[in-house]
Amino acid sequence: MSEHLHPRSRIVSDALRAAGIPGQIVVLPDAASTAALAAAALGIEVGAIANSLVFWSDGEPLLVMTSGAHRVDTAALAERLGRGSITRASVDQVREATGQAIGGVAPTGHPAPLVTVVDEDLAGFEEIWAAGGTPHTVFPLTFDQLVALTGGRVLPVV
Repeated sequence: MSEHLHPRSRIVSDALRAAGIPGQIVVLPDAASTAALAAAALGIEVGAIANSLVFWSDGEPLLVMTSGAHRVDTAALAERLGRGSITRASVDQVREATGQAIGGVAPTGHPAPLVTVVDEDLAGFEEIWAAGGTPHTVFPLTFDQLVALTGGRVLPVV
């Protein structure tokens, strides 16, 4: 089935399989490059979308998996992590760190593991959905699977 996916989504699919996560990548008919668009396409609450946001902090990329209902408070998160400032990564930094384009960044399938924070509020959903490597692809997983998949640190992000 993954042979029909975009190459970036195949990489994500392979990483999910390797991690023992059964969720299959779903190809959406229209791009879902925002949490609101993805939630509408899937018929779910926007909060159940696990947004993959790439920031730059202390000279390295930082992946924040946040609920689609939240806006990351970068100053508060930097303080919680004991870091200097946290700023949005540039388009080029996102591509270099993840191998994926903004609007389709998955929590896995990157060239190298990224330091990751997982929004604690995603735990309130039985099933969450994340991007599958392109703006047209998504996949389901549980909060515990997301934390295990990313090796992320669970924190409030707002």
